[in-house]
Amino acid sequence: MARIIVPIKDIPDLSEIKIDPATRRPLTEAAKRKLNDLDKRALEAAIRIKEASGAEVITVSLGDERTKTAVLEALAMGADSAYVVTDPKLKGLDSGATSKVLEATISKVGGCDLVVCGELSLESMGSQVGPRLAEAMGVPQITYARELRLEGGKLRAVRDLEDVDEVVEADTPALATVVREINEPRIPSLMNIMKAKKKPLTELDAAALGLNPEELRASSRVEIIDVKTPEVKRKHIVVKEETLDATMAKLVTLLTADGVLEGLV
Repeated sequence: MARIIVPIKDIPDLSEIKIDPATRRPLTEAAKRKLNDLDKRALEAAIRIKEASGAEVITVSLGDERTKTAVLEALAMGADSAYVVTDPKLKGLDSGATSKVLEATISKVGGCDLVVCGELSLESMGSQVGPRLAEAMGVPQITYARELRLEGGKLRAVRDLEDVDEVVEADTPALATVVREINEPRIPSLMNIMKAKKKPLTELDAAALGLNPEELRASSRVEIIDVKTPEVKRKHIVVKEETLDATMAKLVTLLTADGVLEGLV
């Protein structure tokens, strides 16, 4: 039976993030966390392969105690087991170092026939972890897949390249990243939500994976110095004339002068 690994990530619910007006920094700690949408679609693709031809689906993730909520959702959707790396010494790694942690976790699990990743995570939109993980594992990769099939030791996919579709295949083990258009993830039933709590969920740390946190941190090439929203300064101009037509005319004049309506009037 084939084994499919799905790396998943929990991210802040972007609709709940507020901005500190004094610092312009996003306030993420209070926001509810959820399973990254593209990872959910990758998991759905893996589960459909499992339902069509039989497979074991395992999720792996790097996070903390709060990550378990997203992991339970993945188990309720149909994953068979989950591995979570919760070592605080591994927090804040860049995509290259993160891929090394995921590769070590997959090796700890015992390898696989296929890895299915989301194209990107919605809070950082780097699109780096999937390709870097394939490189770390030394396996072929197929990116931007909107259709996936696993047949006879071959991974077959249709790649979405915007203006053209590309049909490709690769020998397994292999890695694929999927786009939003691949599917619509299922909503777990109450029964499956209850069953998820009884499925295997294994926590790991750097020592269990044979990793040195200091070396991993030193290998990181990207450091996030600060995150701020763009500063928007408003002019606070009130347009008020004697008639509506005069008010609109004045407004158009002001907008045109600022170049807002350039090419439109």
